[in-house]
Amino acid sequence: MTVLLRTEIGESLRAHRQEQGRTLRDVSAAARVSLGYLSEIERGEKEASSELLASVCRALDVPLPTLLIDVAGRIRRAELAAAPVPLPVDRKNVRTAA
Repeated sequence: MTVLLRTEIGESLRAHRQEQGRTLRDVSAAARVSLGYLSEIERGEKEASSELLASVCRALDVPLPTLLIDVAGRIRRAELAAAPVPLPVDRKNVRTAA
């Protein structure tokens, strides 16, 4: 499973917005970005520039480093969940080369 940065950024932005009980329309107006474009970013369909991310973070009153830390955690959890789990080895039945 490939974890996409734009997907995790979008999910984090959406989570922050919804926690505040705000609409896409409200945040897009405050960030001065089109509602459709912000919606595409939240859905992980578009890559947001650093300037746009900073603007949306200001509109949400979420420091950009806070967003990036949240995104890093999301990526780490997704990668850990997708990592193969090694099977236990029964040491009693392992043969050694002679």
